[in-house]
Amino acid sequence: MTIAIPGITAEEIERAARPAAQAWTLPPAAYLRDDVYALEVDRIFRRSWLPVARVDQVPGPGDYLAADLSGQPVVVVRGLDGAIRVMSNVCLHRAAPIVEGHGRSKLFTCPYHSWAYDTEGRLVAAPLMEGAEDFRPADCRLPQARTEIWEGFIMATLDPDAAPFTPQVESLSRYFANYRLAEMVVARTLTYESDWNWKVLVENFMEAYHHIGVHPQTFEPVFHARDSKVVDGDGPWSILHMPAADPDAPHPGLVRGLEPWQAGALFAAAIFPHFLIAPHANGMAWYQILPRGAARMTLNIHVCVPGEARDLKDFDAIVDASVAFTDQVHREDIAANDLVWRGLNAPMTRQGRLSPLERAVWKLNRWWLQRLGALG
Repeated sequence: MTIAIPGITAEEIERAARPAAQAWTLPPAAYLRDDVYALEVDRIFRRSWLPVARVDQVPGPGDYLAADLSGQPVVVVRGLDGAIRVMSNVCLHRAAPIVEGHGRSKLFTCPYHSWAYDTEGRLVAAPLMEGAEDFRPADCRLPQARTEIWEGFIMATLDPDAAPFTPQVESLSRYFANYRLAEMVVARTLTYESDWNWKVLVENFMEAYHHIGVHPQTFEPVFHARDSKVVDGDGPWSILHMPAADPDAPHPGLVRGLEPWQAGALFAAAIFPHFLIAPHANGMAWYQILPRGAARMTLNIHVCVPGEARDLKDFDAIVDASVAFTDQVHREDIAANDLVWRGLNAPMTRQGRLSPLERAVWKLNRWWLQRLGALG
């Protein structure tokens, strides 16, 4: 049984679901409508595994980081017992968020009425509650999301019935084994607020076709659009391989142990719905997308490097250069995505045909339709 998606016709669904060589884009309603976004939250985001932090961001007991998990405020914390937990960041008393930002603490105290919780989420203080019948602090504990550690990422889901994450991406892990992703650390984070739907950015990330128009001086000279290829996968993910334009040129980098075909290449891996990483010879960019509505999103680009690189004398200069280039490229993408968003909002806009270079977009679109129940 299929389920209708608001504002999207059966013909539009059929076009997007055709084989890759015949496929069309999703229609504008998939990006613009608030009721479609509400379905995404319910049927996709809150049933998916999403990355909330890296292990290196909470390295010691008491280290914490406030985050958002599909509208659920959470705090990622390494307990005094060494275990990493993703706990609700909402006080059990009157629902105020408890902590913000990041830091180190043995106790998390709600700023509203000073209820306090330990690093395992247990309520340890509830001032002036004497006289509240049958109130037992020992019975109060912050709810915890299911978590897995994958390649140094702290993955979490709100769905108690979600299939385990790691087996779904086993072949992707093997593909990037030489990059030792688990040993990467976050060196710097760039944050951008954008007024478009999250899929606009994900689709842009997944294809190199746009290099010819958007990145003629940055990416296209070194990663030709025509040479890009999508690696077929067996799970809810896609890998875009962008070979070096000059494979014979030396490609020194911080990541040791890469094969020649990897050392000069750039990769864009998308684990659906919006977990994006770009491994390369100097490390990895992690695009952490936080949808805020049909027409709003926050993007954190975490510039990651091998942990051992922190001991290099010129580490700061290396990171500064990587950050500057990442920012330049993304600002080029922002300008392009602004154009797309303007066009999607135009009343005469309809579906468009996909290029063979956009096979990853096609795969995401089919997965999206399936998860929303529009495909049998």
